[in-house]
Parts: sequence; structure tokens; C-alpha cells
Amino acid sequence: MIAVNSRLPEGNLQQRVNNETITHNVQALFADKTVVLFAVPGAFTPTCSVAHLPGYVVQADEFKAKGVDAIICLAVNDAFVMEAWGKSQNAENLMMLADGDGSFTTALGLEIATGGFGGLRSKRYAMVVKNGVVSQLHIEKPKEFEVSKAENVLATL
Repeated sequence: MIAVNSRLPEGNLQQRVNNETITHNVQALFADKTVVLFAVPGAFTPTCSVAHLPGYVVQADEFKAKGVDAIICLAVNDAFVMEAWGKSQNAENLMMLADGDGSFTTALGLEIATGGFGGLRSKRYAMVVKNGVVSQLHIEKPKEFEVSKAENVLATL
């Protein structure tokens, strides 16, 4: 599993922008930036839609004021779902990225098998990444939502 002071693994993530799917190389995406990356088990799911994503949407300006260059929401969903979810949540100040096959999530060691819920998904977490290196990592225990909240991560910056 990824740990603090580890470099992010190689990978590609997808994003829908202006009716096009863009593939982002992880190494290039995180280079020379401070990024808050948070992941959810699934777009449009209750805790993710009611609390997790909205916290980052509401506090995006506060993160930027503390030197964060980008806030990324990641899920093992496709880019179309992430785009629709972002629009429904007014998340225009965040990057809504898809790890469609879960390969990046698996490379991080933060995958969970959810069976009938959706198969391979991501654990709920947040991390602060500086120039591709994890400087903070907040992984939730199963069925909890405390350490990866926007408020918690913001307080640690």
C-alpha cells in the first residue's frame, strides 16, 4: 500500500472536458504541484454525494489559499459518470477523474472488493501530494467517514 513519502505509481486517469475524454498521465498531472487527491467508493453514492464531495466543493477556495494547486476527486467509475456527478454537484473547481478499470487504485494498494455493490472499488481516502510524492495520507476504516473529510485535510495544511 502507498505510504507517506512514497512516489505515486505510474498510471493514467480519464476526464471528460468539453465533450472529449482526456487521458492524464499521473506523473505529469502531479509534477511540480501540490494536489489534494481524494477518492470515493462510487459516484452518486450516499456518503460520497451528501458529504464527501460537497465538502471539497465548498472549501475549494480555502484549499487554494493554502497553496493547493488542484483538488482531484477520483473513483473507479468511467469518465462519463464522473463528469455527470461533477456537474450535479457544481464541482467545476475540482478535477473529476475516472480510474475506469481500477488499475491506478490497485497500484496504490487502496482497492476494495465490494462484490455485488460494484466489484472493484476504491477505499475512501484523501492524500496530499507534493510534486508526485505523498506528504499526507488519510485512509478511512471501512464504513467510516472522518479522516478524509475536507475539513480534516484542510486543517492539516
